[in-house]
Amino acid sequence: MIKRNSHSATNLQEGSLTRQAATQQFSAVRQESEKICSPLQVEDYVIQTTPEASPAKWHLAHVTWFYETFILADFAPNYQPFHPRFRYLFNSYYEQVGQFFPRLQRGLLSRPTVAEVYRYRAYVDEQMKQLIETAKEEDWSTIEQRLLIGLHHEQQHQELSLTDIKYNLAFNPLRPAYREDLPTPPPCSAPAINWLEYAGGLDKIGYAGEGFAYDNESPRHQVYLPPFRLASRLVTNGEYLEFIEAKGYERPELWLSDGWSTIRKQGWQAPLYWEKIDNQWWQATLGGMRSLRTEEPVCHVSYFEANAFANWQAKRLPSEAEWEIAARNLPLTGNLYDSGFFHPSAAPENASGLLQMYGDLWEWTQSPYAPYPGYRAAAGAIGEYNGKFMCNQFVLRGGSCVTSANHMRLTYRNFFYPHERWQFKGFRLAEDV
Repeated sequence: MIKRNSHSATNLQEGSLTRQAATQQFSAVRQESEKICSPLQVEDYVIQTTPEASPAKWHLAHVTWFYETFILADFAPNYQPFHPRFRYLFNSYYEQVGQFFPRLQRGLLSRPTVAEVYRYRAYVDEQMKQLIETAKEEDWSTIEQRLLIGLHHEQQHQELSLTDIKYNLAFNPLRPAYREDLPTPPPCSAPAINWLEYAGGLDKIGYAGEGFAYDNESPRHQVYLPPFRLASRLVTNGEYLEFIEAKGYERPELWLSDGWSTIRKQGWQAPLYWEKIDNQWWQATLGGMRSLRTEEPVCHVSYFEANAFANWQAKRLPSEAEWEIAARNLPLTGNLYDSGFFHPSAAPENASGLLQMYGDLWEWTQSPYAPYPGYRAAAGAIGEYNGKFMCNQFVLRGGSCVTSANHMRLTYRNFFYPHERWQFKGFRLAEDV
């Protein structure tokens, strides 16, 4: 049995935090970020091999910057920043906070050192714990709200850290492992796909609970769906291999125009991290190079690739409303970060019903990332967190093998550009009735 990480029991809920609970949750999340980085060598913290994959050192500092900028600077009396230029250096994209260092150049900086970044974290941690203990009662509601955003924000960066570490290490011809001791799921045969039918009609999606959720998950609103069917599991490596062998990457009629342009320009012939060695397919994982298992879900594919495969099968991708309505009565369990595999697993043999909806891989939907009816971004820089990215991206649902279990919700909307592949992404098929 894989031991669950200690932070998985943390209950990150808004409106229920005592100051003691706030300190405990803050400490647990902060420690988990450092635990993720503990297998790294100091050289691994600094590199950035693509604009999307920030250095591990930057992730550790940026999440610290968030607490410093949005909580300590506003509520800690006479707060003195750890370093006056860190406000510029570790700002990611918040225009209302000030200028920020270019994303493309984060891996060009040897300073601050890794040791200094850890000192920065320790300094802010101490200041945050003092503030939680001594903050004025009239400020506590706002501090609690921002703290919860900060904790979920750090969990997002824990996931990003692992995906970025994977990309940066896989770039190396030596194909080093992040952790050679990562467990490998036992081999099995993926069950055949069943098509589960849903009646459609008028329904509601979106968040309407009392706990924490991001602003882009609301307001809850009415949708109309025609009847549809959803595949019982994710598309597997073996099924995607058939697409490759059918020359799917050479057939322009299967691809969106931008997708066809992308695969020709980038020279894509297979998913990211697939590599043919002695006429056998292998893939880079966080545990090092492993032979390709046909029963595992295909991962690290773009929206363009998912859409082309669906066209080849005369199917389509589900909408996010279809996904949410299908998943809403399922338990929020699966192969998430807490399982400890850090790699997608095959659907259980002889299982029935809707499988792999949570964990394993973020699932591409055909829905553009756009505001829900009635959505308004929050005032101030915090409002830049989600709202300003609602253009030219697609929604993904369900979390992945590196998403913390207590970070997930039914209504969680992730979003990426259609050409991006480095995140743990896969897909299932849908069809009209």
